Amino acid sequence: MTRTGDTDLTAQSTSEARAEAAAAAGVQGLLFDDDLRPMPEDVGFRGPTACAAAGITYRQLDYWARTGLVSPSVRPATGSGTQRLYGFRDVLLLKVIKRLLDAGISLQQIRTAIAHLSKRGIDDLTQITLMSDGASVYMCTSPDEVIDLLAGGQGVFGIALGGVWREVEGSLSELPTERADGHGEGDDENHASDELAARRRARMTG
Repeated sequence: MTRTGDTDLTAQSTSEARAEAAAAAGVQGLLFDDDLRPMPEDVGFRGPTACAAAGITYRQLDYWARTGLVSPSVRPATGSGTQRLYGFRDVLLLKVIKRLLDAGISLQQIRTAIAHLSKRGIDDLTQITLMSDGASVYMCTSPDEVIDLLAGGQGVFGIALGGVWREVEGSLSELPTERADGHGEGDDENHASDELAARRRARMTG
């Protein structure tokens, strides 16, 4: 478990602990075994699309980009007329920020948490549940850690990044994509939104 700014503590997860954590927390389906894959790194979404998927305003998006909270990783703005492109991971972090803001977490705490999340690999992100007591944000990597927080009275709410991942995937599956080289989703080479939609359908029917 990591309290943003603290050192890591490790714990092994078990199926029983998973069930207890989900039942005890009752929040956002604390999942640690999602089979989730990222989109190609050269495919992104324009600002308005990222805003729609994350549920934020363009003003927030622009401010967070200018202050370095979440910068567009596929293509930054390099001059007049250049469209920023946000990758799937970027949109995921934007959605997480929105959730934390809605829960009353300070932007200073959010910046610290996002800085830690940004250092994690894609696979690591899907294994993390963010917990908060309203003041501090904790990164849990196993149900045991969630239970420990709840037992100590520290966890008020939780955000399972695997669950947020699926929400963002569902939202983006119907929205236009663009490649870093400027080609849109109509190109036969890359139908990223089609791929997202196919993953969503497979998960629902599987």
